[in-house]
Amino acid sequence: MATLQNIRTKAGLLVAIVIGLSLAAFILGDLLQGGSSMFQRNRLEVGVIDGESIQYPEFQQEVEELGEIFKQNYGQNQLDDNTWAQVREQAWQRKIAEIVMGKAYKDLGIEVSSEELFDMLQGANPHQIVRQLFSNPETGQFDRTAVVRFLKNLETGMVAADQRAYWLNIEQQIVEERTQGKYTNMVAKGMYVTSEQAEASATAGNKSVNFDYIALPHSTVADEDVAVTESDLKEYYNAHKEDYESEASRRIEYIAYPVEPSEKDFADAEAWITDIKADFEETDNTIQFVDTNSDISFNDAWDKKDDLPEAVGNWIFDEGAEVGSVYGPYKDGESFTLVKLYKSEMMPDSVEARHILLQVTNQAEAILAQQLADSLKTMIDNGADFAELARTNSDDQGSAINGGDLGWFQRGQMVKPFENAAFNNTTDSVTMIATQFGIHLVQTTKRGKLTRQVQVAYLTRNVVPSTKTYQNVYAKASQFVGENPTAEAFNAAVTEQGLTKRVANVSENQRTIVGLEDARPLVRAAYEAEVDDILTNNQDSRIFELGDNFVIAILANKTEKGIAPFENVKARVELAVTKEKKAELLVEKAEAALNDNADLAGAAAALDTEVQTANAINFNSFSVPGIGLEPAVIGTVGALEVDEVSAPIAGNNGVYIVMPTAVNEGAGVDVAAEKMRLAQTNTYRVGSAVFNVFRNSVEIEDKRAKFY
Repeated sequence: MATLQNIRTKAGLLVAIVIGLSLAAFILGDLLQGGSSMFQRNRLEVGVIDGESIQYPEFQQEVEELGEIFKQNYGQNQLDDNTWAQVREQAWQRKIAEIVMGKAYKDLGIEVSSEELFDMLQGANPHQIVRQLFSNPETGQFDRTAVVRFLKNLETGMVAADQRAYWLNIEQQIVEERTQGKYTNMVAKGMYVTSEQAEASATAGNKSVNFDYIALPHSTVADEDVAVTESDLKEYYNAHKEDYESEASRRIEYIAYPVEPSEKDFADAEAWITDIKADFEETDNTIQFVDTNSDISFNDAWDKKDDLPEAVGNWIFDEGAEVGSVYGPYKDGESFTLVKLYKSEMMPDSVEARHILLQVTNQAEAILAQQLADSLKTMIDNGADFAELARTNSDDQGSAINGGDLGWFQRGQMVKPFENAAFNNTTDSVTMIATQFGIHLVQTTKRGKLTRQVQVAYLTRNVVPSTKTYQNVYAKASQFVGENPTAEAFNAAVTEQGLTKRVANVSENQRTIVGLEDARPLVRAAYEAEVDDILTNNQDSRIFELGDNFVIAILANKTEKGIAPFENVKARVELAVTKEKKAELLVEKAEAALNDNADLAGAAAALDTEVQTANAINFNSFSVPGIGLEPAVIGTVGALEVDEVSAPIAGNNGVYIVMPTAVNEGAGVDVAAEKMRLAQTNTYRVGSAVFNVFRNSVEIEDKRAKFY
């Protein structure tokens, strides 16, 4: 019987679902206390989609169910915060699609019947997900009987609850995909590409133009050469308000008290490592001692002098340190380290080796591979040709063709067990080892020049802030916020004390702030505050502990969703108006030059610039080499005759004058092929395009930031 454990292993990205984490129980408990049922519903509202209220308990249950499925699918017990954030986002988008498109499906009577579902699960036309989950791993053939057995066990309750939930979610995905496919196909069938459209598209795509041009970049006009008045700015703003529509945002100003190790913390760490030095020298089990006591585990790498810290290299190679002797402690940044010379040997810098690989994917294969490896090693020890055995038995086809030869390699180029075998072998000896790739027979054919190499054991003590240090830093932050309870006092104290005030503009669902760890509580607090409030966390404290920082913040400004106020975007408006006025000035200069000169070269001379050339430009061109993204230039040059000089063109980056020098109409136009291409493009786009149309036609209010 195919089990869901096997299903999870094979499902891979095909059924991967990103999911989320439950909110702490005390938050929900607090929300459920007091108030009328209507008030309580409002408090528990995660969002509103097309007039339908989405309540936190139901939404969170869906997120948690998906979360469990994700854990099962990837064999994880826990999900990190970033993954949960992605999960909640997918759950929200799925809810939008369910409501928005669900109404469209219902109105049109589009559904998936039980007969269709049966056919997709265990009938003649199984869905691709089912095919992948229930294919025989050895033959790749779909096993319909395995599906039937599994579903019977599902009906009789012989399948665990988590496995049942996993399968039901797969069924739901299949139904959703089929329903969406029906709707998309229906819309796609109603779309038609005419012959005229196809001919126009093919002609435009085939036609290319070579042209000469004059470029007058905006940067050639100094800012002080154009006059921009307040009334110009407001007139432009009023005419282009749609360009300044924005989402809600908050500007936070904050100071951070970093928790860093104190002088006493350094002294304590140095004292600890000094005290343990004698034990480190005397221990007979160096590796275990390091792994037990050091903040960095033992590394069995073999190093030459140049691979080591300079002082350590000099101690071992120049001062003649003996195996078992200890150097230090010495300070390295925020840590103290003792060094013990663990081993010293003459070893090759590089080796030449060959191998026979027997790949293993399961226990049964491992047993057979081990038996074959034993047999092959015996044959080689008795004089059999290694190269011939590699060509006929090795699963590493890249080297098998060369008799298993891997050439010369240095340390660090192979996985560790393989490297150890190759470098520890004597010439022509064969060692059998296992790696993640399978079982190897490794033969070292040549060894490079022998040099002295050592294994060094590092016992490291990182210096970390003590509890006392945390308390001292918190006391400083507490004193500051206690003495400066208002925004005015906050700003005055920051200036007076010479503190560094940082600024962050954050959106409602933002989870990160550069330089701060786990910044979500600070962002949530900003959206619950008024301008000039000192932010408070959910424990009613004005000090946020974010990673290794204690943070105090004020809400300096807030912008609601919609058209941004003029003052908030004044700088952007001024840039746009300045650019517009520079373009007007350049157009005037270009027109004057054209009036005085009949050809492009003369106009260029009058404008103190040069004529440049662009070749093979058509309507499908994304940009023009040398001047960038300039659709107005591309559109204009395609409509001109050869040698016809254009009027000045105001573009994105400057003002241009163009003149086509040659037009290539291209080969014969294949209208039928272009018609098919356009139809396929429409079909590919219809699903997302239709969803976006429906989504944009309804009101969606996202309140998740209150809960997550």
